[in-house]
Amino acid sequence: MDFTRFDYTVSFGTGDQLRPSDRPEIVFSGRSNVGKSSLLNALCGRKNLARVSSTPGKTTTINFFENGEVVFADLPGYGFARRSFEEKKRWGELMERYFTSNRNIRLVVQLVDGRRAPTEDDYDMMDYMYEAGIPFLVVLTKWDKLNKGEQAKRLADVARELSDYGDPAAIPFSALKGTGTDAVRAAIEGYLS
Repeated sequence: MDFTRFDYTVSFGTGDQLRPSDRPEIVFSGRSNVGKSSLLNALCGRKNLARVSSTPGKTTTINFFENGEVVFADLPGYGFARRSFEEKKRWGELMERYFTSNRNIRLVVQLVDGRRAPTEDDYDMMDYMYEAGIPFLVVLTKWDKLNKGEQAKRLADVARELSDYGDPAAIPFSALKGTGTDAVRAAIEGYLS
């Protein structure tokens, strides 16, 4: 698959706006500011395909990117404490509608900050996918911020932290160094074949 052919197509902020799913979808999920946009840009070899911000909570819609055959869905980040009750309610309704609208979801790429254990929100998301039978892989972001010893320890910890989910793949990723980009591409292609 040619990852460089993806382009932004549309964003939806409420469940009522969602269009029916007509192609395979790869979903990008994670807490606010974990690096979803940076991963999308690295996968597609583009610096500005998905908007990157250092401020958490900027993505409040589901952003769709397409290459004609496959759809990438970039979900809004969760876990940002400064959202209003109404905003959190809208986010919950949007996620519920997205995941229950009979979409052709092939894989969820679940991003987790590689420097620390998954958050309670990360576990909630993985629990949901596991119980719903939605395949997912974990991408450990910000990997370049750890030294070699810390990386080895985190990989051992991650195996334990994810053991309840049937041993999903966990791929270290660094947007800065490109670490893991090819492995994530290969995993996505595997779920599309």
